[in-house]
Amino acid sequence: MTSLAHPRLSGLARNPAAPQDVLVRLAAHPAGRHGLSLRGGQLADAVVEALLTHDGADVVMKLREDWISPQMRRRIAEHLDPAIRDGRADFVRLMVDLEEAVGIALLEEVYGRPRTELADARNPKLRAAVARAWHDRPMTVQAALLADPDPQVRAAATVRPQPGVPPEWTARCLADPAVRANVARYVPLTPDQFAELMRTEDERIRQAVAGNPHLSAEMVAQLLDVDDPNVRVAVAQSRHVDAETRNRLYALVEAEREAGSVAATVALSWSSTEPSWLRAAPLEERLTYLDCRQPVFRRVLASCRDLPEEAWRRLDDDPDLGVRRTAARRPDTPPEVLERLVRTHGDAFHIRPPLVEHPNFPRHTLRSFATEPDPHVRYVALRDPELPVAVLHQLAAAPEPFLRRGVARHPRATDALLTQLLSDPTPDVADAAAANSVLSRTRMYGILSEGDV
Repeated sequence: MTSLAHPRLSGLARNPAAPQDVLVRLAAHPAGRHGLSLRGGQLADAVVEALLTHDGADVVMKLREDWISPQMRRRIAEHLDPAIRDGRADFVRLMVDLEEAVGIALLEEVYGRPRTELADARNPKLRAAVARAWHDRPMTVQAALLADPDPQVRAAATVRPQPGVPPEWTARCLADPAVRANVARYVPLTPDQFAELMRTEDERIRQAVAGNPHLSAEMVAQLLDVDDPNVRVAVAQSRHVDAETRNRLYALVEAEREAGSVAATVALSWSSTEPSWLRAAPLEERLTYLDCRQPVFRRVLASCRDLPEEAWRRLDDDPDLGVRRTAARRPDTPPEVLERLVRTHGDAFHIRPPLVEHPNFPRHTLRSFATEPDPHVRYVALRDPELPVAVLHQLAAAPEPFLRRGVARHPRATDALLTQLLSDPTPDVADAAAANSVLSRTRMYGILSEGDV
């Protein structure tokens, strides 16, 4: 079997045009089963039966409820093999025991009880799982979880700001070591509560408090000299800090980063915090941040939708790419701004929707991107569903695997071109070619034969 057999088989299993007999044969191979586990939509009963035959209890853990018909669900529930019959429930119980995330509907299905009863289950790990999964639980349930005798349950109930902590519970939660760091991030604090939290030696507590959006100006002032890059960045993003102080705090953290501090690097580059309060500020105040030195403030400003034209012109020419991309997502972005941005830097396809799907993007220009020198910009041309086959062949010869993979996914890829890409030395390219719905049946059966399936 060649080294490319596995990605081809996995890709073919995801191919939406693969006939049932192909999928049944793929169920006999681990790579095929892997591809089937990633396939969207309901699987035919014959395919599920083949999976049960070859993968037994393991496949039951992977089969989502919407993948199998009611008939097959009954078949599994009544299966003679207890490992298959109970596999799904055993897997969910294992995830609960390992404290992994499990959806609330799946918990109800496996444990056979409504979520209101599960929140009061005898097993504390199950109660904690409910707290993690039931995000819109009523406050009566939340209060019971906050009073739970098990610290892991109380911690799970306070990870998210919602449904929140009732005011009458704030003092008790702040005194509870299991949840103090969680609730210090988002509950309104009295001066005494703030002072008590700041006396701790636990840096997690100080960092949580620094990011609390309800701090007063007096509280923020007491955080200015805390020698912690995460605290400094959080304080610098406060509405109570002036530009001079903000620049000083950022300069201190940047100096620490230059000196090799990992904590400073994380605080500046990987922190998910942002001055979200700025979006609700009066327009006149927001516009003063057009000249802010820190791009995060300009990115938040660019996410607003009520700015004057002059502000948009400045944001469209901002030195920070993230600011320009954020500004370009407004509803009335001019076509020429969108084209210039994508032609210069490509698109951020991991952010949905991409800029090329903006209603104002001039899609008739897409194929012209195929001749740009930057391969990431050339990749954008593949968003044209009518891209000429000759252009696809040119892009398929690119040294960059991500470009060849894009060609392998294209709806106008010919069978000859897909055959070529099925032999690509990069497994991801061969995988994408096998998953393309325009692949001929002849090639599909050839893939099975070459993989000894």
